[in-house]
Amino acid sequence: MTSQTTSQFAKPRIDARALLGLYDPSDTTDWGPIRAAQLHAGRQLAIFMLAANLVAAMLVTLILAPRVPLWQLLTWAALVAAVGVAVAFRRLSKRHREALAATLGDVRETVLDGLALGAVWTVPPLAFGHAVDTGAALGLWIVLSLLMTASAVAMAALPMATILFVSLVGAAVTTMLALLASPVLAAASALFTLLLVMSTFGRGKALVVIRANEMALAERDETVSLLLREFEESGSDWLWEIDAQRRVNRANPRFAVSLGADPKTINGTPFLQVLAGPTWESGNFAPELRDLAEKLKAREAFRDLLLPVFIKGEERWWEMSASPRYDERGAFVGFRGVGSDVTEARQSADKINRMARYDTLTGLPNRLQINETLARAMSDADKWSSRCAFMMIDLDRFKAVNDTLGHPVGDRLLGRVSERLKLLMSDNEMIGRLGGDEFAVVVRDATDSQRLERLAHTIIDALSQPYEVDAHTLYIGASVGVAVGPRDGRTAEMLIRSADLALYRSKDAGGGVFHAYEPQLHMAAEERRVLEIALRSAVEHGQLHLNYQPVVNSGTGQLTGFEALLRWNHPELGSISPAKFVPLAEEARLIAPIGEWVVRTACEEAARWEMPARVAVNVSPEQLHNPAFVSVVAQALAQSGLPPERLELEVTESVFMREGTQAVQVLEKILDLGVHLSLDDFGTGYSSLGYLSRTRFSSIKIDRSFVQGASKGEKEAIAIIRAVVALAQSLGMATTAEGVETEEEHVMVQRLGCSKVQGYYFGRPLPVEEARALTTRDITGAAAA
Repeated sequence: MTSQTTSQFAKPRIDARALLGLYDPSDTTDWGPIRAAQLHAGRQLAIFMLAANLVAAMLVTLILAPRVPLWQLLTWAALVAAVGVAVAFRRLSKRHREALAATLGDVRETVLDGLALGAVWTVPPLAFGHAVDTGAALGLWIVLSLLMTASAVAMAALPMATILFVSLVGAAVTTMLALLASPVLAAASALFTLLLVMSTFGRGKALVVIRANEMALAERDETVSLLLREFEESGSDWLWEIDAQRRVNRANPRFAVSLGADPKTINGTPFLQVLAGPTWESGNFAPELRDLAEKLKAREAFRDLLLPVFIKGEERWWEMSASPRYDERGAFVGFRGVGSDVTEARQSADKINRMARYDTLTGLPNRLQINETLARAMSDADKWSSRCAFMMIDLDRFKAVNDTLGHPVGDRLLGRVSERLKLLMSDNEMIGRLGGDEFAVVVRDATDSQRLERLAHTIIDALSQPYEVDAHTLYIGASVGVAVGPRDGRTAEMLIRSADLALYRSKDAGGGVFHAYEPQLHMAAEERRVLEIALRSAVEHGQLHLNYQPVVNSGTGQLTGFEALLRWNHPELGSISPAKFVPLAEEARLIAPIGEWVVRTACEEAARWEMPARVAVNVSPEQLHNPAFVSVVAQALAQSGLPPERLELEVTESVFMREGTQAVQVLEKILDLGVHLSLDDFGTGYSSLGYLSRTRFSSIKIDRSFVQGASKGEKEAIAIIRAVVALAQSLGMATTAEGVETEEEHVMVQRLGCSKVQGYYFGRPLPVEEARALTTRDITGAAAA
């Protein structure tokens, strides 16, 4: 801002009309102070001009006395004196003397002064000029020319008033000389008058330019002074100066206060000694102080150099900047710089740095610091031909705690887990939290593989012990995956990936176990990745299709419906088992679009069957936890025209294991549409009579494992089938035995009371055309291949 103002006044553009006081310009120039300066210049020479007028009047009276009546001359002289005194008093008035800015009207008032003085001085040449001879006329011209010159020099700051005065007097003299003397003298007088007018204007403009530059310089100086004053008065910033011998010179009071010393006592003291404080005698300087010493020695400018300074036993941090100084001969005379106390800022930065590297919930290092520590560990292992390890920990059954007791309890449980983990760590390990319920351990030296394995088992055992949180006894577990570097990964990213694959294997094994990374895990992960990519486009490219397995009446063998089974034929990978791609679809969150396609396709196909057979569709828990699934079913029925009672949705017990979800409400809304509901794989999971009584199931499906066990004479399997049949009959539900492959198994399940049968004995999953043809024939109980 200051530089802009200075540049404006360095080469100002002065408007001639504004200079003469004819108008107020609308540019950025502030004319108020300039006009005040014009009036001030006129006031300074007001007495001089009054004296000049009086002396000139006296000389004119002496020249004209022999030829003009004395009373006329005295009258005129008195008039000159009166006007001169009035003009002088106006210019010496208090208002003009104290004004810092003047208006256009103030300047215009001076024009009247010029007119009045010019008018009274035209009297001698015009009124008395006819009575004088050539000698007297020349004398009068000389006196008036001197008066005009004095006015042009002294009153140029008020150009309009001065130009009017000079013009009036010059015109009168020129007229007199033209009438009494030769035309040459008249022309000379006119030229002289013109030169005085031009000189007055030029000098007035020069004075205005000078004043404008003075204003700019004053403004700049005021700004600089203000900045320096603010800088000096700030609580943590100060100036410092040292001489060529690096001794404190003219110690700034703020600098001395920051050191806790008297400015007089530190003047002449070596600068480094002042900064080193108690460490000066021992020579145990901070590395930053040695850097400062090198820069001072090299006479090198520096900026934002951080220094630890001990003041009254407390460590403070200063930020120093300085440049070398040289005299007019180029000789080095020392340094001058600025310093500031940045202790609080550094503490804030340290706090922010800690927040960026530590988990706020558990106080453990977060993912950023874990990655940094692992990178250093791998660098050291590579440097010393050693080994390091990365261990990933995932809590088992933690999600159930969050879902049932809420996140606050879950957060407190994570705090307890972190406390136990910290107790298990030595100086060789660092424990951190990756996020959620995942933790990680960086083992700096992992040359002892048995110790590494013991640590993993110890972690699992410690975390599997019960927790007391908010009057709740909680049981969770832990799964661990370990990767050793650089064997299992040359970079931190690769090692983390390997440990994650090992952890995935531990979770896949049911949790509560430890697995180390093996190369085949990467192959399995790559296979899953390729399958996931292919699965994302399978629906769009028509690679998925449905087969339909018959479901028949156990007693009569009559066809009652089909179960729609999803199949995937990839053009390059071939036929892919549902046991492989369905879990992958659930992990990749593709089950919702795939499931919607299955429901729509099954409804459209069932609507084409000639007999009113029912079609059963398997539904995943993820679909039922989405309220929009009700609309999917309703639209599929509406668009296909299939009656709701011909659609049966099969769900597993796992749907009811997640508390606080909308699965039950979604099922109720689907049942309200008239759709039937079947419980699949009953008895293989967390069987409960609670949800059986709360949900309107139409049938229960007995898993093939019980059918096969019963066919081998296993008493437990037979007892379970009987119990399920009795339970279903008491609740008004049908029972379907799955996996019936022989006539003996059919007879057995029929004898045990199962109402419907499904399996290879009655028909394997059929393509669409064969299933459609089967609906036109009457199944009598014979095997249908």
